[in-house]
Amino acid sequence: MTLERWLVLSAVLFTIGLYGALTKRHAVAVLMAIEIMFGAVNIAALAMSRYVVPFALRANAADVEGVASLVLTGQVFAVFIITIAAAEVALGLALVIAIYRSRETVDVTRVNLMKR
Repeated sequence: MTLERWLVLSAVLFTIGLYGALTKRHAVAVLMAIEIMFGAVNIAALAMSRYVVPFALRANAADVEGVASLVLTGQVFAVFIITIAAAEVALGLALVIAIYRSRETVDVTRVNLMKR
């Protein structure tokens, strides 16, 4: 596959996630849509890392100091994004449970945290 196809896949997934995050009313569905958007960003970062770094740099990565870190840039970004996504899920589910216990609903349009 070419870089363009990976980026189109990433854009389609991001658009689906954005649509889900903006239109869904259930808090867990919104969290899942945000996870789809994180996955799209991961695909774009890995595709850029794979196709943008020239092959000559990858071939001489062992010989040239500092090039190995350039080759792994997309993978490092993906690991950071996965870590942030895991923290977001933990925090989001904790908020959903707390809101459900106090308001007895997880409908994001009915939850108003400023009023008691």
